Amino acid sequence: MTGSESGFSDGGFIELDGVEKVFDVRKKTGFMKRERRQVRAVDSISFRVERGEMVGYIGPNGAGKSTTIKMLTGILTPSAGRLRVAGIDPSRQRTRLAHRIGVVFGQRTTLWWDLPLLASYRLMHRMYRIPDARYRENLGRLVELLDLGDLLDVPVRQLSLGQRMRGDIVAALLHDPEVLYLDEPTIGLDIVSKSRVREFLRELNAERGTTVLLTTHDLQDIEQLCKRVMVIDHGRLLYDGSLTGLHEAGESERTLVVDLERELPPIEAPAPARVVRVDGPRQWLAFPAGESAAPLVARIAADYPLVDLSVREPDIEAVIAKMYADQAERAIS
Repeated sequence: MTGSESGFSDGGFIELDGVEKVFDVRKKTGFMKRERRQVRAVDSISFRVERGEMVGYIGPNGAGKSTTIKMLTGILTPSAGRLRVAGIDPSRQRTRLAHRIGVVFGQRTTLWWDLPLLASYRLMHRMYRIPDARYRENLGRLVELLDLGDLLDVPVRQLSLGQRMRGDIVAALLHDPEVLYLDEPTIGLDIVSKSRVREFLRELNAERGTTVLLTTHDLQDIEQLCKRVMVIDHGRLLYDGSLTGLHEAGESERTLVVDLERELPPIEAPAPARVVRVDGPRQWLAFPAGESAAPLVARIAADYPLVDLSVREPDIEAVIAKMYADQAERAIS
């Protein structure tokens, strides 16, 4: 069956067409009484991801991100609609698809908790029937890139969160998957670990053309890795485009925190930047999230006695709330 015959357009590596997922939930309403209701976790979502794309899939808690990922892996079956990954229906051909995808869930591990890291990898070597030479090559390269050489004999339960997360990424890539699903891969990681994971994912996508679908609450993950971002909330796709376009749609702002040598009057910042708070020698300046901080930083460094500064990213939930407010206002008018 061709793409057009199956209802999907040709060329998309990951394709969803009107996909829904509804859960039946029972809630206790009194003694010996329970009320049954339906929760629509994913509501008529349609999108396409091309082979080799790295796409951010973001939204607040409970938005439907993880449910979408679970349907794409075959863990959950859609209540309605159709989806394909590499031409495969995940829920009907889950075993076949497993050899073509890799999955990392930030909150859960795919490693064996009581075994050393290397023992988990050896088990996966057999499970996926990876040729011996390819397994050795992949393991050596991945362990070196993610700096896990000294941890291979350490039981998984003794690893820190950052170490375990890097270990899970290696496990997900040993069998050369064509697509990698990452569900909060940098959650709880320190700055060094986050930087290492991001750099690795950039190299993976550039060198091997691995398709990556990334869910995260950390907008820096998206900014550094993805050219395209999709926003989901209450199970619906609100936005699909560039990160700059998302900031413009939500009118979001970044914050520049400036520490001066001494207490001074509010900094005279070039528009559209503006001082929003002053506390002794520390000042907070807001500026549009879609603009570079470099000109503002250069101006302040040249005109003021600067000790330190940092940039704080906008909160994704605030961006989405603004988008909703604008939609509601347009609907009323």
